[in-house]
Formats: sequence, structure tokens, C-alpha cells
Amino acid sequence: MSRAHAQSIPWASILSLVAKATAQSAGAVVPDRPPTPFAVLVTTMISPRTKDEVTEAAAGRLLRRASTPRALGALSETQIARLIYPAGFYRSKARHLRSTCRILELRYASRVPAAREELLELPGVGRKIANLVLSQAFGIDAICVDTHVHRISNRVGWVSTRNPHGTEEALARILPVRHWSRLNHLLVPFGKRVCTPQSPRCSSCPIRKHCARTGVGRSR
Repeated sequence: MSRAHAQSIPWASILSLVAKATAQSAGAVVPDRPPTPFAVLVTTMISPRTKDEVTEAAAGRLLRRASTPRALGALSETQIARLIYPAGFYRSKARHLRSTCRILELRYASRVPAAREELLELPGVGRKIANLVLSQAFGIDAICVDTHVHRISNRVGWVSTRNPHGTEEALARILPVRHWSRLNHLLVPFGKRVCTPQSPRCSSCPIRKHCARTGVGRSR
């Protein structure tokens, strides 16, 4: 995409329409206090390949049992696995959570690092999780690209990439920084409810006039 084309995209208007289309998804219970960086890290490590409601319940059970890296690292992998079950790949996640907590305790004085490079060194933490932690826990601008953000960004025509990492880099070149951290929050529910992987709801899509419909065959 040319720089001139990228600058002509009405990002604020598009994202506002997306937000309105998924407003009901914002009806989740707001916690009494913001989650700690450790709680954000634990929750995001449990979340891959797991439904939101399962992730929240699993993270809640685990954090009620062990709310600090030292306490969680003292649990056995079996104990952690039982607490986060039925999260997807719960045994692998239990191993990664325990190893990560020991690293946090020994290397970072039980604090979650606020640098992408350091987060990526933790077991089980990839770019998606690292960027979510940066944006949600520390308020640092970061683009979190999951399957929904990758698919929608290519479908609409903002980018033409083959993988999430490429999508992150391409979006970073064209998306104004002020929208980086909210993009994932908006596009995930939009991808589940409107711009679905198969047979997207194009007829009722609020951003259809801005969409190239790349790769779309059948739609509703």
C-alpha cells in the first residue's frame, strides 16, 4: 500500500464503526481495580486456543490460589494444570507458567518486565502475548496481531501479508500510533461476530464501503 493511500484511510471513522458494531461485547463486568501486570501476563498465557470465558475462569482459579510469581512458581505443574483445565494445551501452559514465574522471581525480582525483548525471552510468550502485556498492563502502544486481526487487515485491504508478524510490521507502518493498542480489542469481537472466517456478514457490515473483500467468496 502506498503512503498516500495509507494516509487517506479514515482510521478513526472505521474503528468507531467497528466499535459500535460490537458494543455488546463491551458489556463484560469491569473489575473493581485494574489487573496487575502479573495477572495480565498469566491470563494472556492461558488464552491461546481457549474461549474467553474459559480463560477468565481458569486465570481466576489460578490467581486466587497463587497471586504472585513466587507462589505460582512453588506449585507443581500438575497443580497448575488442574487449576487451568480445560484451557487448551493446559499441560504445556502449566509448564510454561511455572518456568516463567521462576524466571520472574530470580531475574526480575518478581516483576513483569515492561520491554518486548525481555517478555519474549519468557517461556510460552510470543509477540502476540508480549504486545498484549505491553498495551494492557503498562499502557505502552503495541499492535497485537492474532488470527482475527491478521485476517481482517488482509481482507479489508490494509495489508497484504502471509503471517501475523508480517501483518504487525505492515500495520505499524500505516496505522497511527494512537490506534495501535485498541486495534486488537476492537477487531477480535468484530471478527467473531461480523467479519467471520467463513461466510462473513458483508451485507450488514458497517465498514463494507471501506473493504476490498480480498479473498471473500461466499458471504451473508
